[in-house]
Amino acid sequence: MRNIDHHIVGLSGGGATRTGEVFDPNTGQVQATVALGTQADLDTAIAAAQKAQPGWAATNPQRRARVMFEFKRLVELHMDELAELLSSEHGKVIADSKGDIQRGLEVIEFCCGIPHVLKGEFTQGAGPGIDVYSMRQPLGIGAGITPFNFPAMIPLWMSGVAIATGNAFILKPSERDPSVPVRLAELFREAGLPEGILQVVHGDKEMVDAILDHPAISAVSFVGSSDIAHYVYKRGVAAGKRVQAMGGAKNHGIVMPDADLDQVVADLSGAAFGSAGERCMALPVVVPVGEKTAIALREKLIPAIAALRVGVSTDKDAHYGPVVNAVHRARIEQWIQTGVDEGAELVVDGRGFELQGHEKGFFIGPSLFDHVTTSMESYKEEIFGPVLQIVRANDFEDAVRLPSEHQYGNGVAIFTRNGHAAREFAARVNVGMVGINVPIPVPVAYHTFGGWKRSAFGDTNQHGMEGVKFWTKVKTVTQRWPDGGVGDGANAFVIPTMG
Repeated sequence: MRNIDHHIVGLSGGGATRTGEVFDPNTGQVQATVALGTQADLDTAIAAAQKAQPGWAATNPQRRARVMFEFKRLVELHMDELAELLSSEHGKVIADSKGDIQRGLEVIEFCCGIPHVLKGEFTQGAGPGIDVYSMRQPLGIGAGITPFNFPAMIPLWMSGVAIATGNAFILKPSERDPSVPVRLAELFREAGLPEGILQVVHGDKEMVDAILDHPAISAVSFVGSSDIAHYVYKRGVAAGKRVQAMGGAKNHGIVMPDADLDQVVADLSGAAFGSAGERCMALPVVVPVGEKTAIALREKLIPAIAALRVGVSTDKDAHYGPVVNAVHRARIEQWIQTGVDEGAELVVDGRGFELQGHEKGFFIGPSLFDHVTTSMESYKEEIFGPVLQIVRANDFEDAVRLPSEHQYGNGVAIFTRNGHAAREFAARVNVGMVGINVPIPVPVAYHTFGGWKRSAFGDTNQHGMEGVKFWTKVKTVTQRWPDGGVGDGANAFVIPTMG
């Protein structure tokens, strides 16, 4: 059995007195233990970061970008190894694991252009003999607290921008699947990143609180459930930190009467059930507009769901694999029962699914509900599993209202051939990320990722220029070079004007 320890400069493992279990979701067996760190472990990491960060900040942006280029090359070289490791701890199929890594690498590609995006602003002649310019400088030490569902992508989203802008970064990944973040840190070091700039600490709430309270950490980025995101935001801000905390979601897919239903069903199969629904950008609610659309969509969805193949993560023909652990599977099954108790029609029941030869694995089949209403708790809350709910809308106004009034506002999609309807929907819907005939509207890396309402706490989004702004602070310089000496000082105590 493997022992997964902290990736901290100067720490020679074995110091943790508490450990957590890392399962293989395909078999249900414990495959490794992970050290659950303490305040002392974090202090060790902080000391190394404080020693290394000033030199890294002084390294010119081109050289920092070269580390990003080399890191990207190394990750691509080790793609198969990383994907297999990721799938063995998370359970998603290999192709999905490679997508997880690739989406993270796209942010690294953005970071390869960091010399360009760090350029400041300059105004010559803002006043008589006066020039004004601004520069972006690193915060110092940042930290990231990441979830189990994207153990490569989200750590790369955070660490890439933080490091490229000159910060040291401490990553606390999920203790459920921690091996890939450790391996990525090793590859960063191999790419030329100085010791102490990226370190990985493991732990549970004790480590999270230590990060939020530590005075040497200037900023914290978090992705997880909304309740914890709110907690992280409040505690981090109270400690004087800059915080971005991304929470849960209940993304809706609006199906207009003119939509191509065959394409919609194909998109829904992947968006609702891919990665066993363990995505904050999954599409677990479909909203057909009009009764005719609802009946036709349901008729096409049932056979499509029956055709989905649930298999082990190494099965190349599987559409999705097991969920991350037994506790999460039980939670999903309880939400299915809640939907039944609330009066929704359970059209397809995925509970009780067993994979031959892997009966102890954490598998659950796809489920479909119809006639779900907005008063049901199973609609209001995030299930985070392979469960699709049909909520019928009477008209376009109803379809705009449903996602706009939901407590979450992460993503939404509309399927239509009508450009005016799509444009109107995108402009009016109260949601942070919108897809038009795109079921999972995760923006490309040089744009920015972030939801609204209880899906995000804080004013700045992930990656793109928003990420650069989050991990840097602006310094503005007003300069004047007198022609002669220092002058008589007559106006030394007067605020300078530009007139």
